[in-house]
Amino acid sequence: MTLHVIATGGTFDKHYDEIAGKLTFGAGHLRAAIDRSRMTIDVVLQELPFLDSLDMHDADRERILAACQRCAASGIVIIHGTDTMRETAELLGRAAIPATIIITGAMIPYEIANSDALFNFGFACGAAQTLPHGVYVAMNGRLFDWDKVQKNRTAGVFEEPN
Repeated sequence: MTLHVIATGGTFDKHYDEIAGKLTFGAGHLRAAIDRSRMTIDVVLQELPFLDSLDMHDADRERILAACQRCAASGIVIIHGTDTMRETAELLGRAAIPATIIITGAMIPYEIANSDALFNFGFACGAAQTLPHGVYVAMNGRLFDWDKVQKNRTAGVFEEPN
């Protein structure tokens, strides 16, 4: 099995710019995360333009959809910003692509201490190899169906809607 990883940006891939005092995008962290995880499965990494998910538009989501539709792998992991992860999951879920697609991200950038990025990435990679075809969100050690998830911005976690 080959796992296809699609990087779209989000907090996972942000860097702290010490001069400007803000989080920005630079080189992606996925290659380092793949190496650090010591995965023995073949991984293909595809980097789309990095965006904060609050800056994503319909065309950006369509680009993610097209990347998934062109993918030959049966397991796909998408690294995505957490604020609009649900919207992208909905677009992919409605497309009914014959693959297992796991969308994940991070609340704290990969390069910052105590980040959840590597855990979420590893969790998503395992889920992509074991779950039936469909679209899922993997965050906070939990898996959610694409249409049964929301971000609780107050608690900083993902959960099922009430």
